[in-house]
Amino acid sequence: MKVAEVRITPIAIPDVPLANTKGVHPAVFLRAIVEVTTDCGLVGLSETYGATRTLEGLRAAVPGLTGLDPYDLRDLRYRIEMALPGAGGVNAPTALADHKVVDVVYSAFEIACLDIRGKEVGRPLYDLLGGAVRKQIPFGGYLFFKFAKQDLTFGPDIMGEVMSPDAMVAQAQHMVAEYGFKSLKLKGGVLEPDLEIETMLKLRAEFPDHGLRIDPMGAWTVPTAKRVVDALGNILEYLEDPCRGMDAMAELSAQIEMPLATNLVVVEFEQIIEAVKKDAVQIILSDHHYWRGATGAVHLGEICRAADLGVSMHSNSHLGISLAAMCHVAAATPNLTYDCDTHYPWSTKEIIKGGRPPFVDGTLAVPEGPGLGVELDLDAVGELHDLYRAAMVIDRDDTDEMLKYVPDYIRKVPRW
Repeated sequence: MKVAEVRITPIAIPDVPLANTKGVHPAVFLRAIVEVTTDCGLVGLSETYGATRTLEGLRAAVPGLTGLDPYDLRDLRYRIEMALPGAGGVNAPTALADHKVVDVVYSAFEIACLDIRGKEVGRPLYDLLGGAVRKQIPFGGYLFFKFAKQDLTFGPDIMGEVMSPDAMVAQAQHMVAEYGFKSLKLKGGVLEPDLEIETMLKLRAEFPDHGLRIDPMGAWTVPTAKRVVDALGNILEYLEDPCRGMDAMAELSAQIEMPLATNLVVVEFEQIIEAVKKDAVQIILSDHHYWRGATGAVHLGEICRAADLGVSMHSNSHLGISLAAMCHVAAATPNLTYDCDTHYPWSTKEIIKGGRPPFVDGTLAVPEGPGLGVELDLDAVGELHDLYRAAMVIDRDDTDEMLKYVPDYIRKVPRW
């Protein structure tokens, strides 16, 4: 069995103005759908980032994949490295962390290869990763301060303006009622720290038994972060990336007992060593999109277990193929210590047959079909590819988008 054809389809999905410390989400988010067809007719699926650098990397790698054995992942890595020498990172300049093009491209094609292999042998992808330790994957509600959407050209708004602690509690009530989430994560670094402290305290009063987290994306200095920790006491499961950079995180970690998590200062295997030596973080967020695929994400879990680090799972704006891959990775990661993040409730579209999978009590069932266990809805992909062409957005720039809502906005990290 060999790879005979590869198709890359960029799509755009309506988004809403979710705020973070560097700006606000644009009107659409971008994804790339990967279809790898073998000479025996099996098709492997994958979904990854859709901005320019990722698309260019995917397309540059395609010619070298003809004849690849989907079982030979080392050859897959070699072919991608040969196709993308010195490719650099995938993220836009406004991002706060970067991921290597070769890792992101490898990850996208590895998922497709694993999907093919699962389909050939009739086994779910989690079996190819060592077996499932759980079949229901717990997710947390991802809360965002947000503006009311100004332009409805590409899609509707969701939940209107949320720019106060009380409005955020109402958003959380909706999330819990709709999806049954048992934990809640706030994207912080948007309002003044005292208002975000107030928000977390009100969330705790409303949801006394839910796990709570906040992620200000490096918006705070070490003294500010220390003040937030002192104010919030032990109500948080963890504090995610309060400060920017490994040294600042280590400085804060030395002053507090609360665990620190990251998906900004540790995004490569080599960085784990420095983080452990400096005791900069106690939890690392996994993500198969840049932790070298599903096999790399499971391997990350094993390294974290050896280093006595906790494991959670990062999310980006995604659809059902990525969601299925997340579930398989989560199923095969024994030490997944915390509920997974997901942006999924912030979108209304889907590209897999059967529509949007339902959350039950904050969990999703791992797809049980062969491979990823999902099939592509070609009509839905075509619709979103048409939107990609109509929207004429090829990169994400949260800072530029913020100027539409706050004309005098100046990006500053740390901000407080």
